[in-house]
Amino acid sequence: MAAIDLTSISAAIFDTDGVVTDTARAHAAAWKHVFDRFLHGRSEPFDIRDDYFRHVDGRPRFDGIRTFLASRGLSLPEEGPPGMPSVRSLAAEKDDLFLAHLRRHGVAAHPGGVALLLELRRRGARIAAVSASRHCRGVLTAAAIRHLFDEVVDGEDAARIGLPGRPDPALFVEAARRLGVPPERTAVLESTLPGLEAARRGGFGLVIDVDRDGRRVDLPAGPSADIVVSGLDELSVTGRVPVTAR
Repeated sequence: MAAIDLTSISAAIFDTDGVVTDTARAHAAAWKHVFDRFLHGRSEPFDIRDDYFRHVDGRPRFDGIRTFLASRGLSLPEEGPPGMPSVRSLAAEKDDLFLAHLRRHGVAAHPGGVALLLELRRRGARIAAVSASRHCRGVLTAAAIRHLFDEVVDGEDAARIGLPGRPDPALFVEAARRLGVPPERTAVLESTLPGLEAARRGGFGLVIDVDRDGRRVDLPAGPSADIVVSGLDELSVTGRVPVTAR
């Protein structure tokens, strides 16, 4: 079992969807519905296992749309008249589908994630949640785990203070700043290729790739992680954060 050593790491930043909550599949299903409607008669259907993880997962909604469409040689205006497809209209449709799913099915936290969060807190670590989604705080609250995070940096914060999306490390760097811990003493737990790249570019001390079910096995190798796990129950915590580092 791999371990997070709190004698060298004082804080942890968790990606939300697919790492601590089960919402990644809901995001992917919503994107497939939206893109398949748009792609009909234009291109092949959206592939969740390939297109989602290559082009959309971990990115802000607008960035994901632009990146995926570019991969098919397509583009859309940012805005358009009612009834005409645009980047904004596809993003709004996806958002409506995702929120409808949450209202219908609720949100669950991965049990291994809750146990890891509790153990990190017990040993003195500071913890933040990061997400490109504007619904991160609502998702954490619905999953009954918002209280386990000292800080949250999400799509609302990114829009308000002008933070670029992953693979730029700005979201992670802002989370570390709010925690009061330098990146080199902070672990990042990620499930997306842009997020792993962002953590490496940001100089974070420990990068953990949470690749549930081996979802990226057929994709090109992403940025190297220090630890790769299929679930947070494969991680343990050793040591304790020194009082001087809190």
